[in-house]
Amino acid sequence: MTDFPVVELRRYTLHPGRRDELIELFEREFVESQEACGMRLFGLFREPAEPDKFVWLRGFRDMEARRAALEAFYGGPVWGAHGPAANETMIDASDVLLLRPSGPGFPAPGGGGGDSRVLATVCHPAVPVKEFSEYFADTVAPKLRASGVDTFGHFETEPAENTFPRLPVREDETVFVWFSKIADEHREALARLGAELADRLERPWHQLELSPTARSVLR
Repeated sequence: MTDFPVVELRRYTLHPGRRDELIELFEREFVESQEACGMRLFGLFREPAEPDKFVWLRGFRDMEARRAALEAFYGGPVWGAHGPAANETMIDASDVLLLRPSGPGFPAPGGGGGDSRVLATVCHPAVPVKEFSEYFADTVAPKLRASGVDTFGHFETEPAENTFPRLPVREDETVFVWFSKIADEHREALARLGAELADRLERPWHQLELSPTARSVLR
């Protein structure tokens, strides 16, 4: 999975009641077809607290490979046949962060059952992102491990120009994003950490608690 270091974190707002419709279509038509074009799908998720949100992650070998892969897929027969039905379920598909590794990437597939949870935390550092990343790796991640929270997938904004402008990304902002498994016993430690990090962030962090779909690799 480290062969695909350019990562999109995509969060869609859907029409009410249509999330399962999109997931069924996505898992049936858009997994193998995207990977055949040179992408890697890391995770597909429901957001339990937001019934009309669908979150997913896909990776690319580099920015030029991203351009070629997206041109091939969105100009190809599968999207031509099924893209309109997918788009009909969506209100907005522009909440997209383009990321690159800033430490550990995603682990090898495995682990977790159908009721597992993945926590994605989006931080807007008040200091240079490299400085924040080093602080997180040296200070924050060890504290989390001591509390039973193992982090994986540390990422920062990919600053390169969007090579496929047909699909917008959130530009003019710099983020640090980290992933972990989440359980009820971890919430107190995470709340304490959020308070500790407040003076290093431009704004409170944004956490997405995610439930993997049946075909999600990350669990």
